[in-house]
Amino acid sequence: MAVDALLSDGSTVHIRQITPEDADRIVALHARFSERTRYLRYFSPYPRIPPRDLARFVTVDHHDREALVVAVGDNLIAVGRYERLGPSSADAEVAFVVEDTFQGKGIGPLLLEHLAEAARAVGITRFVAEVLPQNRPMMRVLFDAGYQVSRQWDEGVVHLTFPIEPTTSSEQVQRSREAHPEAASIARLLTPSSVLVYGVRHDGTGVGASLLRHIRTGGYTGSVGVVHPSTKDGTVASAAGVAAFPSAGAAGPVDLAVVAVPWDGVPTAVADAGAAGAHGAVVVSGGFAEVRASGVAAQRDLVAVARTHGMRLVGPNCLGVLNTDPAVSLNATLVPAMPVRGRVGLFCQSGFVGVAMLTEVIERNLGLSTFVSAGNRADVSGNDLLQYWREDPHTDVVLLYLETFGNPHKFARIARELGRDKPVAVVAAGAAAGSGPAGLAWSGARGPEEEAVAALVAHSGVIRVETVPELLDVGQILAACPLPAGSRVGVVGNDAALVQLAAAECTQAGLPVTHSRWAAPGQPIRVLRGLASSAAQRDDVDIVLAVVAPKLPGSPVDDAVEPPGSEDPDKPVVVVTVGSPSQVERARPRFRTVEEAVRALAHVVRYAQWRRTPLGSPPSLSSVDSAAARSLVASAGRCRRC
Repeated sequence: MAVDALLSDGSTVHIRQITPEDADRIVALHARFSERTRYLRYFSPYPRIPPRDLARFVTVDHHDREALVVAVGDNLIAVGRYERLGPSSADAEVAFVVEDTFQGKGIGPLLLEHLAEAARAVGITRFVAEVLPQNRPMMRVLFDAGYQVSRQWDEGVVHLTFPIEPTTSSEQVQRSREAHPEAASIARLLTPSSVLVYGVRHDGTGVGASLLRHIRTGGYTGSVGVVHPSTKDGTVASAAGVAAFPSAGAAGPVDLAVVAVPWDGVPTAVADAGAAGAHGAVVVSGGFAEVRASGVAAQRDLVAVARTHGMRLVGPNCLGVLNTDPAVSLNATLVPAMPVRGRVGLFCQSGFVGVAMLTEVIERNLGLSTFVSAGNRADVSGNDLLQYWREDPHTDVVLLYLETFGNPHKFARIARELGRDKPVAVVAAGAAAGSGPAGLAWSGARGPEEEAVAALVAHSGVIRVETVPELLDVGQILAACPLPAGSRVGVVGNDAALVQLAAAECTQAGLPVTHSRWAAPGQPIRVLRGLASSAAQRDDVDIVLAVVAPKLPGSPVDDAVEPPGSEDPDKPVVVVTVGSPSQVERARPRFRTVEEAVRALAHVVRYAQWRRTPLGSPPSLSSVDSAAARSLVASAGRCRRC
């Protein structure tokens, strides 16, 4: 068993089984413990580990005796173990100890979770622990894990006993424990105090120079520098107007590395930044799994380098990241312009699609909170961003462009939970064809199949759309308008034919039109504004759709005044200004065609209906015949292939 895990501060660690080769690392870890930590764990000062104890500590059978270690790089920072209480006993004693500087970061719950999983696999059903009364952190870990813990006192020691079979409570605790570190790790990526760019040429050309330029012109509030390995040791040169250093270590503290060097130099750059304490790396460089079979292994090795230093990694082969928060104002992307500040979180995988999306976002004046392009998704994924946006108070709407689902079950669960508070809309690229982008073929990954995607979003509340423009159409309404209380539409306009067209389009989309009015020919916009306001005040109208025909030569000057609005803040008002660009202005989104507006409204209405539906609770499946179910699924699969 070997897994990477996130701590509560967003840093990464590696959890694995102990081996005899860990003896020296265990001794070093023990030496770093404070006297109090040693006493709480061993009930005595225990200043050094005798050779006999050391051999027993690092030699286990991974069945009746198991030990897991937590590593950062080559150093061990924690150990957890269980030992069966008898040859045929279903009980095992559990204990763990964490290096002082890493205590309080969630390592104890992580070890308990993985030890319980390993113990259940070998028939152990209950853990017991002996804890000193003053060891409150250990008792808090056990009591907060969601198990039913019983407690007894005996001769100054607290005896704790609890079954380790998963419960609804323990599973919820694990999900909560998982959610916050994932969100924290993304928060550290998107709110760096200092950025170093790798790959800026001395002449100011190339991708690295573009990234540096966009960071600077975007108004980034932190410090920014460049790493040039060829820079003279101990000197600071000028590259594109910023300080250049031979290494990240020479630059001082760094939070984020933005890497645009050739693919074979990426691991060195990431390791250099990690050694200087960087929290994360955004790797724009390509040349990995998207283009060649050997790039798959290179990509795995790159992630391993990042993990060694406790870093998260965006990419490789990504467009970059941005954060419009004025306190950060980070545009570390290949798109020069910075979107306006808003409350929409945007995620995509493809860098090329990301350019198109950001360009249209800027043209539409759709405000973003944050944007991440994950590229090959070697580490940071859409699920990580969902966790972040769930906790982010600056994000109210989430828009996703997905090419693959790394963990579809987790996606559905998180999206369902998030969607109860914040709408999630998604384009699943390649679904209709049953395959993702051609570059995925190198890695063996597959795009989402249509049936799988449909099943995935059916009960999660996710708004499924077909194209990027449709995704942004939906985003405009969700970002600017309240959710409708129902599906009834009031249509108003300055042209009878246009109102009738809009009413027919609504009816066809399943949106009943309960009110329609139009201004007489030649009437100024203020009359239409009054019609919209009156429609919004009606009890039989949930949504107001205002359609505005193009201004004709000789029309009153008032026709140039802002289109109609609503005096009712609880009802969405959507404006169609025929032939004009789709935009978001103030509290009302504008569309250029009736069809675009109605299609987006229909999506929003269905989402609002889903959110009004009681969530319910999962049924108990304890009596399910798993063997029969597997047989049935296998049989269905064979029939499908016939």
